[in-house]
Amino acid sequence: MASLTVRKLDDALKASLRLRAARNGRSVEDEVRAILREAAEGPAATPRAPEVKAAAMRPERTHAAAGRPRVTLIIGGGIAAYKALDLIRRLKDRGFHVRCVMTRAAQQFVAPLTAGALADERCYTDLFDPQSEFDAGHIRLARDTDLIVVAPATADLMAKMAQGHADDLATAILLATNRAVLLAPAMNPLMWANAATKRNVAQLARDGAHFIGPNSGEMAEANEAGLGRMSEPLEIAAAAATLLRPPPGPLTGKHILITAGPTHEPIDPVRYIANRSSGKQGFAIAAAAAQAGADVTLIAGPVDLDDPPGVRVIRVESARDMLAQVEAALPVDIAIFAAAVADWRVANAGEQKIKKTAQGMPPLQLTENPDILATVSKLTHNRPPLVIGFAAETEHLIDNATAKLKRKGCDWIVANDVSPATGVMGGDRNTVHVLTRADADVAIDSVSVDSVSVDSWPVMTKDEVATALVAKIAATTGHPPA
Repeated sequence: MASLTVRKLDDALKASLRLRAARNGRSVEDEVRAILREAAEGPAATPRAPEVKAAAMRPERTHAAAGRPRVTLIIGGGIAAYKALDLIRRLKDRGFHVRCVMTRAAQQFVAPLTAGALADERCYTDLFDPQSEFDAGHIRLARDTDLIVVAPATADLMAKMAQGHADDLATAILLATNRAVLLAPAMNPLMWANAATKRNVAQLARDGAHFIGPNSGEMAEANEAGLGRMSEPLEIAAAAATLLRPPPGPLTGKHILITAGPTHEPIDPVRYIANRSSGKQGFAIAAAAAQAGADVTLIAGPVDLDDPPGVRVIRVESARDMLAQVEAALPVDIAIFAAAVADWRVANAGEQKIKKTAQGMPPLQLTENPDILATVSKLTHNRPPLVIGFAAETEHLIDNATAKLKRKGCDWIVANDVSPATGVMGGDRNTVHVLTRADADVAIDSVSVDSVSVDSWPVMTKDEVATALVAKIAATTGHPPA
């Protein structure tokens, strides 16, 4: 039989076949041949691979059942790699299951056998390992973990991460993961201070990577000292524990719903009505709320922004789509409506592109969109205890925002001037005024307001506005930040 092709197997049978092949150290095709040979000649005719190969797979099953937090430790190729051996022990002392991955350079400093023995599991080194790649092992290693720690994180490894390389097992795992990544940089002080390294570190931070260190001290090289020593294993283990078991934040246990960005209201399949909202402020609020411990649902119109870490993001197009997703997300504890929802839509959007004709521009009949803020504020069932709206105005800012607060029935209004001269729309800075009902408790459902208090904030970045707003929410709901 020159070749063997297996088709039309259900997924469960395929998975079972792959696992059996891996335990026996064979390819799937060779395993099928062995099964056929065994069926034809009897069990004695099929030699089994040494039991040690099956044993190598067992820790992956047992640790998951134990429910321990899982850490994948990627050991980079630097002299500080020897400290990674102590780090394995420190992580295990904290109750974490540790799986090791080593780069080719790291193996010049530390033996994979040593790391595997300390971790009580085989050490992974090869992107094309037939024992782990039978089921796209680099993808499994990237996902079957709660945290990835890179120690030491060398200049070369961080450069590859920043540029999205995936030419070995370590970088393929880092590119394929959707888990938190903790980097412990270690390199010569001049390498750490190099402009290229600074750019890479900044990019990785923007991508959501966490850092511990480096520390200052003596280098391995003679007469070299400065900033670049890898943090001590105890420090790295403590940082990993903080990421895996974060202390309660001021909004822990709260479910917050946030809307952000513009809406697009179709005129025909090509054209639409929209506005200049970038969504930056709403996304910043979502990120700050998640960092404060909240369970955050962000419903976003069409924007070119990455999902904030730890936030559930739902993408929509139109105002009606956004309202439907908002209603589906209720009940929540706090609702923040930062989206710039279009006030109108075309009553009968064209099914085909509207053409110019000799009769001139065709009439476009507009109809009012649903008012999401007012709809939620005036609910008699499932109304969030705290409803916050935004008022983007170009004139009479406080007067218009006050009228909106009373008209919509919400608890707070965050007002900002979006006149073209301010650069707020699409920019990174904002100046806001927070209007609250002076006599209001967040649990009061009445929409009758006699007095409004105004808290005017200085010019800040949108991230700073988000942090300040979340702190104010936490203080109001009874859980101020420590």
